[in-house]
Amino acid sequence: MKVRCRLASAGALFLPLLLSGCSLFPTTRKLPIPKAPLITQTATPEELVTRVNQRWASLDTLTATVEIQASVMKTKEGVAKDYTTLRGHILMRKPEMLRVVGTLLGVKAFDMASDGKDFTLSVPLKGKAFKGSNSLKRKSANALENMRPGFFFDAMVVRGLEPDDLYSVVADSETIEDTARKHLYTVPEYVLSISRRKGDSRQLTPVRVVTFRRDDLLPYQQDLYDDEGNLETQVDYANYRDFEGSKYPSTIIIKRPLEEYQIVLTVEDVKENQNPTLTDDQFVVKVPEGTETQKLE
Repeated sequence: MKVRCRLASAGALFLPLLLSGCSLFPTTRKLPIPKAPLITQTATPEELVTRVNQRWASLDTLTATVEIQASVMKTKEGVAKDYTTLRGHILMRKPEMLRVVGTLLGVKAFDMASDGKDFTLSVPLKGKAFKGSNSLKRKSANALENMRPGFFFDAMVVRGLEPDDLYSVVADSETIEDTARKHLYTVPEYVLSISRRKGDSRQLTPVRVVTFRRDDLLPYQQDLYDDEGNLETQVDYANYRDFEGSKYPSTIIIKRPLEEYQIVLTVEDVKENQNPTLTDDQFVVKVPEGTETQKLE
């Protein structure tokens, strides 16, 4: 009994020494030192928002040649289903016109177009077509049937702010590991949070969160929320390249956590503000005769 009391007393004395840094046998370890970027730019919140608005205002149309790789992620089951990579063409025209065409070995696999309110999706390889509103009202058990053109549009370019949008900017940093070179890198960031007031209340509803790296002040991540404040779309932008004088990411990863799927776009070519401009008929899907057409809500 006395021995236990002595051990307990010794432990009680040792713990404060350990917590205070006065251990009996201190050791020193070397920790990896993250490398900082050579250039770190600064911008005020107003300047950052101005950059976003100017970029959005300067864009009228965009066409892109991409590779499209879709995956359904069943996270609870720990299973991912990867679909065949397709060659794709994306056409966009403000304010909401969009068309995405995917081909496999030169054969059209799908063709989707939207005018901002309604969309048509044709899948010739399956002899099916889908029509419906851009707003998803009823979810399907098939995750890919929940796909709507709007998230493609929102992912391709970061929109400017609306007049009623409220925003805040915080400076942050992220530590990234380069496993190939076995280095850690510190990445200074600006995080732009955009929200809107809910009715006449003091409650704010999140709209988007855009993360910029401070070495080039370009967006590298965008989170988009639905009207209920749920995280609807996550977009990662990587490997910016110069496409005819405009900086654009060559990799875009679009994640849809609610429907549990993601789409990876590998961008091969981008053209902005074509002359002549894109016409209305370029955003029309011609559904082959005899195709089974399903109305989606």
